[in-house]
Amino acid sequence: MKIWVDGEVLFEITDVQKKVLAHLIPEDELEEDIKRRLKYIITHKYKACLKKLKEDWDDKLEKSGVEMIPTNREKYAELVFKQPGYKGRGKV
Repeated sequence: MKIWVDGEVLFEITDVQKKVLAHLIPEDELEEDIKRRLKYIITHKYKACLKKLKEDWDDKLEKSGVEMIPTNREKYAELVFKQPGYKGRGKV
């Protein structure tokens, strides 16, 4: 089993590793279980980063005169990224 992102293999699970995982996870549920766990990890990291972004920027947005702060996560992030003082960690 290979885990791909944007055409690149990021991780490969060998047959032996699958058997070890199947010791506790029924083999017929293994693939879905792995997908669920990967989704959880990325979602959890996204939410933690968004929380930190909001902690860093809620006051800055208010002080800069922004009167309408979106409740939508994507729109909030876009608003922050457009601010002159925003400095990210690099381009995505």
